[in-house]
Amino acid sequence: MIFALFGTIFLAIIIGYFSEKTGFTNNGYLNSIIICVGGAVLFILVRFMFGFSFGSHGVNAIISSIGALVIVPTHFRRK
Repeated sequence: MIFALFGTIFLAIIIGYFSEKTGFTNNGYLNSIIICVGGAVLFILVRFMFGFSFGSHGVNAIISSIGALVIVPTHFRRK
C-alpha cells in the first residue's frame, strides 16, 4: 500500500508540472501540483475504502489528477 501511495503522489506531481508547462492550466506550478496531489490522494482513499477503481494504481493516479485539474475552477481568478 505504501508503494502505491508514493507512486500515486509521484505521478500526480509529474502531471501537475507538465499540465502547467504545456499550457493546459494557468494556475502556477505549485498550485497545479497541489491540486493534482490532492485529487490523487482523495481517489486512492476512495479506492481503499470502497473498492472503486479504473484499473491499476498508475491509471487511477493519472485519471484522478487530470480530473482534479479540470474540476477545480480556475476561471474566477483575476488576470
